[in-house]
Amino acid sequence: MLNHILNKKTQHCFYATLLLFVQNIIADVSVNTEVDTTREQITKLPTDDIWWTVNGEDMLWNFKNLNKIFPTNTVYRNGPVKDLRLNVSTSIAKTNISTPSGPMTFERFLHSDLSTAISVLIVHKGEIVYEKYPRMKPHEKPVFWSVAKVFTATLVAILEEQNKVDTTLPIDFYLPELKGSDFEGILIQNILDMATGIKCSEEYVDKQACYYVYSSAIGDGFWTTESPDNPYEFVAKLKVGQFAEQGQQYDYSGVNTFILGWLVEKTTGLQFQDALSEMIWTKIGVEADGAFFAPRYGVPVIHGGFLARPRDVARFGLLFTPSFNKVSDKRLISEKYINKLLHSGRSSLMIKPGTPVFIPGLKHNIDQWDMVFENGNIYKGGWAGQGLIVNPIEDYVVVWNSYFKDKQQSETKLTPVIFELMDSIYKSNNDL
Repeated sequence: MLNHILNKKTQHCFYATLLLFVQNIIADVSVNTEVDTTREQITKLPTDDIWWTVNGEDMLWNFKNLNKIFPTNTVYRNGPVKDLRLNVSTSIAKTNISTPSGPMTFERFLHSDLSTAISVLIVHKGEIVYEKYPRMKPHEKPVFWSVAKVFTATLVAILEEQNKVDTTLPIDFYLPELKGSDFEGILIQNILDMATGIKCSEEYVDKQACYYVYSSAIGDGFWTTESPDNPYEFVAKLKVGQFAEQGQQYDYSGVNTFILGWLVEKTTGLQFQDALSEMIWTKIGVEADGAFFAPRYGVPVIHGGFLARPRDVARFGLLFTPSFNKVSDKRLISEKYINKLLHSGRSSLMIKPGTPVFIPGLKHNIDQWDMVFENGNIYKGGWAGQGLIVNPIEDYVVVWNSYFKDKQQSETKLTPVIFELMDSIYKSNNDL
């Protein structure tokens, strides 16, 4: 018996030693550059903080390869691709913009060390007039963070056009699960406009804050064993109080977008990504499937985490312009709704007491869109310098992505440059 036990122990030690030897060999084996890079990048992810707190080239890689790091939920395409005609404007590349190094052509800026532009796409009257991918390949699907919020609002708008949702009603009319929570009695329009008055502002530093706890539950923030597991349960039991009456003040929070996504799911009977597939993505001739970042239990990060080709995001943007017919045979977004975006926002929401907003031409925010301007620009931004502009008046769409160069965010920000570029083009009466 003793010999048998010793033999078993000897075998165990032998196999343990062999396994360690094999692992060491494997660690030194190079499969190919892409596989090796993926392994290396994933090992760089923080283990004691939110995964996306890295910067520079690591952030760039993560933004383009999120599907290799975390599970995603597919947003399916269908049918033939609706090709967008190329009609490149040489004047855009040559337009001078302001930089810390002095005036510089837009094209030179994009490829310079000042910039962290990943992609820029401009579509005018349904035709691509400018398209550059300084730090990605055209087929890649960079992540669109908060830009994704307007997909949710657009689905709500379509459901309202179908008389399945009334945004003047309180959210608990459709989601009785929210009765007894801070969201009980909050009008859907105030959720759309980020004006709930609930103390759950966007926050990624204080781990005890309402928003951080929500973000942990859905998988966007840093999750620990003490974090809630279910974002639906979290918001259904939310009792943090209000800092203002609803409808009085703008206060940005992705929790609002999550609630709207839940409304879409309850109304359609579909999980969010499937509703987006059925109601929009399969109907606009996109080139590729999209996907939502879904790190925990298959719940998509509705408030921001959409992977798609820039051209396909531009196709979505075209739905808000007179050139909608370049991607869809019929209007998916009504003129009535577009007029609502342009003219029905409440400017008072963005003006905090005693603090006027000094942004030239700004009119209001509305329906998850950050800003609507006098010139017709309807803008939604995303973290680390991403954006979508749709302009129903001038009939153009702009899509862009970038990232943080370093911890100090020392890059020249792309978003202000995009606004300067578009203003310059139209002030000079240039034809895109």
